Amino acid sequence: MEAAPELPEDVDASELHGEIRRDMRSLPKGLADKVAAHLVAAGKLMDTDPEQALVHARYARHRASRIGAAREANGLCAYQMGEWTEALSELRAARRMGGGPGHIAIMADCERALGRPERALELSRSAEAAELVGGEAVELRIVAAGARRDLGEVDASVVSLQIPELDPKLQEPWSARLFYAYADNLLAADRVQESFTWFVHAAHADDEGETDAPERLDELVVQLGGDVDAEELVAEATAAGSAAVVGAAETDDAAEESVEDDQHLDATTAEVVVADAEVDESASDAAISKDPDDEAAQTDRAVKASDPRGDESQ
Repeated sequence: MEAAPELPEDVDASELHGEIRRDMRSLPKGLADKVAAHLVAAGKLMDTDPEQALVHARYARHRASRIGAAREANGLCAYQMGEWTEALSELRAARRMGGGPGHIAIMADCERALGRPERALELSRSAEAAELVGGEAVELRIVAAGARRDLGEVDASVVSLQIPELDPKLQEPWSARLFYAYADNLLAADRVQESFTWFVHAAHADDEGETDAPERLDELVVQLGGDVDAEELVAEATAAGSAAVVGAAETDDAAEESVEDDQHLDATTAEVVVADAEVDESASDAAISKDPDDEAAQTDRAVKASDPRGDESQ
């Protein structure tokens, strides 16, 4: 049997969300306590030591592979470490157990990382994706725009991000990432001045330092002439405000038509995605049936079980 990784001293199994503990009632109490402790450890370490967080999450998944929260934690930690195939497989399993749109943006990003942008776009058009709201919907938009760029559809990637949330007056948790993605796609479309404007908006919205928008601005100052005063450029960009969205939208009609035309799914690609998911689920179920420590299968809700801070968008 696999040896359990050493738990950090500050880990308390009781920190795990009560709903997840209730879902573990099918496990023997000693095993449930052990799995809970390792899920808490994975959550605590995810930001500071993602490699060790994955060790704890894998152990919890091995001991409780029928618990959706353990599969979800394993998937999220694997994603943090760039283990795309593992992350996708585990998040699919968690989604199958709990239902709902659980972590579709992360799953789509895994598809992109695995060189399958078409599948990322398929996920972005799924019925589950239509259920997303707020930050999760914005994150999926960002991933889908990246997939379009991967396919060479740069103008369409720009248009796809022209959504109501793309407003410099808004300062939502996802605003900095959305503004940054829009700026990056504008730059890929060789719309440098507009790109500069939106990197400015991204820098202003990025209170947590999630992006490298200031560094990108320094690079663009040189690209825009070098001898132009950077503060003047920033002032102009700030004054432009949301008018930049309106002006850009007026010039993007052709690309918008391309986006709309692309909403018609390719049947062959869809069949491949379904077949791939079925193969993955069969392999996952086979692995589950070999785990002697698990009780009967149960339904789980897709929550970020490993993180005691609560459910946060990636």
